[in-house]
Amino acid sequence: MAAESSDHDSAKETVEQPAEGAAAKTEGSTQYSPALIATAVALPVVLVVGVLVAAVLARRAPVEREPLVLGPVPAPAATGPACTTLLPALPTELGDYTKSTLVEPSPPATRAWQRADGGDPIVLRCGLDRPLEFNRASALQLVNNVQWFEARDQTAKASTWFAVDRETYIALTIPDGSGPTPLQAVSDTITANLPAKPLDPGPLPN
Repeated sequence: MAAESSDHDSAKETVEQPAEGAAAKTEGSTQYSPALIATAVALPVVLVVGVLVAAVLARRAPVEREPLVLGPVPAPAATGPACTTLLPALPTELGDYTKSTLVEPSPPATRAWQRADGGDPIVLRCGLDRPLEFNRASALQLVNNVQWFEARDQTAKASTWFAVDRETYIALTIPDGSGPTPLQAVSDTITANLPAKPLDPGPLPN
């Protein structure tokens, strides 16, 4: 009987050993290193911060404007000395408008400026013929020593101003809401580079 008991105990030990090994394996499979846990917690935070930083940088990045297409208008004096003197002297900024790139071939003696987000441009054209609306009865405005004649375009919500007291006619089209800075800055450039000439208005309409 003692032998049977010994055999039974030996068998019991044999049966219980795999159970302990299985428990050890189970416990091992659920253990994670502190570094792995820290990484798992930190990774989503890093991703969220990265997305926020990218969004901020995207907002701060300058908007790349498309080149501007301008149609031609008659400008017989575009290559004359007045325009070749004036064009290089024009500022690259007019208030919150900056110089635009024009699609080539662009009209001669032409410059344009736009806001950073695009929109309607300010356009200067030099070397034009006398505007048909400019006559002896036209009202003029003196801005920084330049006499301007305003032709209002209600449809386009813009005004075209013609400098009428220089060697050639210069047109500056300004969208509504642009403020006085563009006209003042261009007037200063004209005054500094082109001498004033006597007015030559057209005849009174019949």
